[in-house]
Parts: sequence; structure tokens; C-alpha cells
Amino acid sequence: MAELPVLISRPGERAGPLAAAIEARGLPVKRLDVMHLEPLPETPATRTAWLDIDHFHKVVVVSPFAAECLLEALDRYWPQLPMGIDFYAVGASTAALLHRGLGVRVHVPSPSAGEDTSEALLRLASLHALDGQRVLLVAGEGGRPLIAETLASRGARVTRLAVYRRCLLDPDPAMQMWLANGDYRALVVSSGEILEHLARWCTDAALNQPLIVSSSRLATLAGRLGFNFPVVASGATPAALAVAVARSSAPEEADVDHDDLEKG
Repeated sequence: MAELPVLISRPGERAGPLAAAIEARGLPVKRLDVMHLEPLPETPATRTAWLDIDHFHKVVVVSPFAAECLLEALDRYWPQLPMGIDFYAVGASTAALLHRGLGVRVHVPSPSAGEDTSEALLRLASLHALDGQRVLLVAGEGGRPLIAETLASRGARVTRLAVYRRCLLDPDPAMQMWLANGDYRALVVSSGEILEHLARWCTDAALNQPLIVSSSRLATLAGRLGFNFPVVASGATPAALAVAVARSSAPEEADVDHDDLEKG
């Protein structure tokens, strides 16, 4: 089984750190490349939001690619970042990008929180009492409305800004064959949209292989789609997912320094 690859579905540049984390455990990796992220053209509403960013009390960023789009816009419109804005990120990778790009403290759920990262973010105490506060939510096109709806229910005036779109791609013929035959050690998925997309090519052989997911919400979805062996990682960071990959096939390989899980 050692020669079988781990299939990863994380799109774009974010696939690199995940592949490296898994390969560091001596496991070969193949990338599925089934989703392409592309920035949306700037609209008058988008431009107004960037120009008025100093009017917002909080900025919530839901993904690394959303963070990249935000950083590019702020570089164009704000040579000096306005003071007094609290930044929030759904995950550690997004928070790291914002910290490097802006030099700001970023509120982020603890990696030990596990579960769904959006729900973990919403449990932060500073997002509970929001009467009259203006919140900018920087996200992709579509997606779940959980964050926007919850913040609005807590009194926030939420502006949701879609800055990129997700484009699903069919797996190439070789990848389709691997999914059809279950010729892989494990499949790693941290997006419900990608999981539903890939299920179209998964036969019984694939449905009986380990599926590594980043939250219990995804595990529930996997069960509905017919996957029989979902393994829930402690989070969506490369380190957490790599630990779960090792645990899925050889529990003795899954020992980990918990400090590594903070890095992601």
C-alpha cells in the first residue's frame, strides 16, 4: 500500500503546503486540480467598499484567496492602512496571510476548536455583541450564508463582498481512473462543494477508501454521499490534515507535536 498516493483536492497555491505536510510523512501525493479560483472583476459596489473600509468596525475574511484579493485592493486604495479596524479570519492560513500582508493582529478560532471553522469563528466573544457595528465580510461568490446571517442576527450591519468565484473542473482521465478503481491511500477534501463534485466519479471502491475531511459537517455530508470511512481531522491546516491521513492508515504514524498544529 506504501506506493499508493494520497489524493488532495485543495485548489491553487494552497495545495503546496498540504502536499508538503503529507510528503513529510513519507507518503506520495497527487493533486486532483478540480477547482480553479479566479478574482471577480471590480464593480462600483466593490470599489465603494474598498474606499470606505475605514467606515467598518470589523473585517471578516473567509479564505486565503479572499485574503489575497483584500490585500491587493488595500494596496491599491490605501497606501497606509486605516486604524481601528478589527480583522477576523476563518482559519489559520487566512490569518497568517493577513498578518504578513497588513502587520495586524488577526482574530482566529483556536486550532483546537476543531469542528466547522465558520461556527468556531462565530463563538469568539468579540463577535457576540454587535449592535450597530458595520462588518465587512470578504468572501467568494455563493457559499454558505451562516456567517453573514449570524452576525446580522447579533445586530451587525453586514456588507458581504464577493471577490472571487470558484470554477469546478472535471478530473483528468488518470484521476478519474484512480477514483473509479479506488487506487489511492486516502482522499483529502476540505470543501463541501468539491466533495459533492468528486462524488460523481467515485465508485464503491472509492467510497470504501479513507476520506479525510476537515470538519464534522463535512463528515455528515460524506455519509449522505455514500462514503463509508470519513476521518475527521482536528482542523483544515496542512498539519492537521496530514496527521489524519497518517491516522487513517497507520495509527502509530500519527504521533504529532501539538505545536505543529498551531502553524498550518
